[in-house]
Amino acid sequence: MYYISTRGQAERLGFADVLLEGLAPDGGLYVPESWPSFTAAEIAGFAGMSYAEVATEVISRFTGDDIPRDVFAGMCEDAYASFSHRVVVPLSQTTGEDWILELFHGPTLAFKDVAMQLLGRLFDHVLAERGERLTIVGATSGDTGGAAIEALKGSANVDVFILHPHGRISEVQRRLMTCVEEENIHNIAIEGSFDDCQAMVKEMFADKPFREEMRLGAINSINWARIVAQSVYYFTSAVALGGPGRALSYCVPTGNFGDIFAAYVARQMGLPIETLCIATNENDILARTLAEGAYEPRGVAQTISPSMDIQVSSNFERLLFEASGRDAEAVRAMMANLKQAGRFDVAGGILETIRALFIAERSTETETAAMIREVFETTGAVIDPHTAVGLVATGKARHGGRLSGPVVTLATAHAAKFPDAVKQACGIYPDLPKQLSDLYQRTEKLTVLPLDQQQVQRFVASFVRKD
Repeated sequence: MYYISTRGQAERLGFADVLLEGLAPDGGLYVPESWPSFTAAEIAGFAGMSYAEVATEVISRFTGDDIPRDVFAGMCEDAYASFSHRVVVPLSQTTGEDWILELFHGPTLAFKDVAMQLLGRLFDHVLAERGERLTIVGATSGDTGGAAIEALKGSANVDVFILHPHGRISEVQRRLMTCVEEENIHNIAIEGSFDDCQAMVKEMFADKPFREEMRLGAINSINWARIVAQSVYYFTSAVALGGPGRALSYCVPTGNFGDIFAAYVARQMGLPIETLCIATNENDILARTLAEGAYEPRGVAQTISPSMDIQVSSNFERLLFEASGRDAEAVRAMMANLKQAGRFDVAGGILETIRALFIAERSTETETAAMIREVFETTGAVIDPHTAVGLVATGKARHGGRLSGPVVTLATAHAAKFPDAVKQACGIYPDLPKQLSDLYQRTEKLTVLPLDQQQVQRFVASFVRKD
């Protein structure tokens, strides 16, 4: 199994190399050279398997010969044993044809744990085999950082530097990162937005001497291993609801487009998915792009669903590559226009290909809060704002006739990660699970830095362990 860059100017690599590289040297994102696939009978055979067993079956199609299958199966068993629910990602029914996929039963209460717990083990295995070290730099809008830190804390082979927008994530999100004391963990609060943080990380990768000296690797969803690990729960949920005998649709709250692109991956592998609904908050660049055919970032608005406060959706580049018929030259042109002019137009043929599978809906702050309150008053369940954005989108799309049949909406985080927003919406202050009950009493460790690329890179260089 080999991987190529969406921009077509990087050497093709195997899985282990792609895992460690993260972003391609030409600035593109890695995708498989060809898509592996399952037959309907093979997908039906996932019924009765544990989550770890399905993960082994799905992800091993992408690892090639880089990791022995028995070793990888052990990693999956170990990774998903850390989840508090026995089925890892359970489904709950809301109405006759509507379901919620609960992705928040991992150690940091967010869907990022599903991939990150496995990635931490993959990094340690590959680096130990090679006798190498890696410096992980990542940007987070709230959940990726905590999940990455939890998965990699204490690693002898990895130093971790996570950038987050200062004052723009919830206290629980911040503390799940900053209350970790291991010496390989470094939290940097940037005086800017998530897009600023993400741009800084990309700039570090683009600085070839710095990248090579620091041996940079990525943990954001630009890392292909993150995407393929997230594709697993689309298979398990579909099979639990009668797949592949019937097609399902999914509604995914997303900012960086990684979680919904993982659904696209599952579909490419043979899972029958009818429609993919992109749920956005007021930072609605993806909804605007599908409606208008122009990708044009605007200022980032702070919302009660901060993990989606993003205007530059990195993984959308992977979809552009696929929808253009893998035309790397066209992708390079669009990305060049984004950098130079701050926008690009999506060509008609590409746009129509995307619209054939994807729809998008936007939730306002008022609608998001109202959905939290409605769900509590009608069912007694307490949901987080990102899940509420997803449910608003599902409702709008159903009402508008753009979604029909069974629909699974992804619940991407535990309500206790956003207690102030939840309490304001429905009057209930959600408690943290028992294992995190002392989180507010733990000591924090972080460094606040200005929006200055060179200062951030000097900070990283000063704390990387050399031996």
